[in-house]
Amino acid sequence: QVQLVESGGGLVQAGGSLRLSCAASGSIFSINAMGWYRQAPGKQRELVAAIISGGSTNYADSVKGRFTISRDGAKNTVNLQMNSLKPEDTAVYYCNAKKLRGGDILLDSWGQGTQVTVSS
Repeated sequence: QVQLVESGGGLVQAGGSLRLSCAASGSIFSINAMGWYRQAPGKQRELVAAIISGGSTNYADSVKGRFTISRDGAKNTVNLQMNSLKPEDTAVYYCNAKKLRGGDILLDSWGQGTQVTVSS
């Protein structure tokens, strides 16, 4: 079991910045991929950014160049630095941790979510 706790959401004006953090605890040795997803009202949850063991990252096209995901292995945290925020970034952001083996997902844990609201 892996527990994830997010922090750092809030209200910001368009063009501003926020930094989300996610602290992992429990069976963290089993994690080899972490990421941030978001879900806006009436929309499906979507991947925002992910980072896998070794440091490779992946971003949604809509956030490339504006968001940066990073992982602090010593602190068992994953962070999402969000710059140049737009109203369309408004959503609940969820931290996710996975254990992947080949094409299989052996572990899939979610945080409780944190609200990000960007005003125009």
